[in-house]
Amino acid sequence: MDKKTLRKHIRNLKAVRTEEENRRASEQLMCRIEAHPRFVCAETVLFYHSLPDEVYTHDFIRKWASRKQILLPVVVGDTLEIRRFSAETAMNKNAYGIAEPTGCPFSDIAHIDLAIIPGMAFDRDGNRLGRGKGYYDRLLSCLRNTGVYKIGLCYDFQLLPQVPAEAHDVPMDEVIC
Repeated sequence: MDKKTLRKHIRNLKAVRTEEENRRASEQLMCRIEAHPRFVCAETVLFYHSLPDEVYTHDFIRKWASRKQILLPVVVGDTLEIRRFSAETAMNKNAYGIAEPTGCPFSDIAHIDLAIIPGMAFDRDGNRLGRGKGYYDRLLSCLRNTGVYKIGLCYDFQLLPQVPAEAHDVPMDEVIC
């Protein structure tokens, strides 16, 4: 399947799932992240504030924000800027309805220990299919040579045998579903 068709297929699969199914699966996935050796050792974690159709992350972020430096992406033009999460009250919704932290950009990407990345689909080789705007592609290319360990996070039906990948794509080091 081409990327456009694959995105539509995944959107259709997401549409038939209940909120309860997603919450249960999200809780299990967050337990796996919490126990992951890379997370346990990490001091600075790049995460994402989930959309309704993504693995739910809001409670997890709040839980860990006092113990680890949690970073979240912010849409600025055609790129994702990274900012530190400090409290729900310091969040604004962007044009896509995603809550983003306010405050100064975080630019010391060499000190990010772990990045948890969403996607429409992943494959076992770590290839990622995004929503099609390229935001995460540009962010991941900035992280390419920093040593940041990248985990793709998705529901089980989003892990596919193969996802279309191009030379500029940055694969995940691991996919948890």
